[in-house]
Amino acid sequence: MAVASGAFRAYATRMTLLADNSAILLKTQELCAAIVGDPAFLQFQTRIENFLDDDAARSQYKGTHEMGEQLHQKQHAGLELGAAEIQAFEAARDALLDNPVACEFMDAQRALETLRKEITKYVGMTLELGRVPTAEDLTESAGGCCGGGSCGSHDGDDDHNDGGGECGSGGCGCH
Repeated sequence: MAVASGAFRAYATRMTLLADNSAILLKTQELCAAIVGDPAFLQFQTRIENFLDDDAARSQYKGTHEMGEQLHQKQHAGLELGAAEIQAFEAARDALLDNPVACEFMDAQRALETLRKEITKYVGMTLELGRVPTAEDLTESAGGCCGGGSCGSHDGDDDHNDGGGECGSGGCGCH
């Protein structure tokens, strides 16, 4: 019976923290409203919508991404990549980076992912520390054996840029 009552207590605590009128839920809703009302967020949304409305850009992105994934899988399987297939991918990637709609989409995706990670980091540290993290706490958490990275683990959040090439370095010059 102790397991059942422990599980119930955890459920009851979770429900109290996330109750309809709890301060946590209200502040979370305020945060969400601040995000969607931010002018930069609205620009990112517009860039994403422009991309989604552009069939040619979407097709070009998808083709380049799939080509990159095939090369990645081949390389992970220990197979040698041919010069022609590398050149074909580089040409496709360069063409993608020359497409302002696709490039702005990739920049918007990257910025929103960075925002998501920073918010998650901040909230996660708050839960771990039991207090609001300081700037020093946040800086220290970026350290570690890999600069805050995963030390070689593959969790799906690696730095593969989905065919984004130079666009992944903070901009592709399309602004």
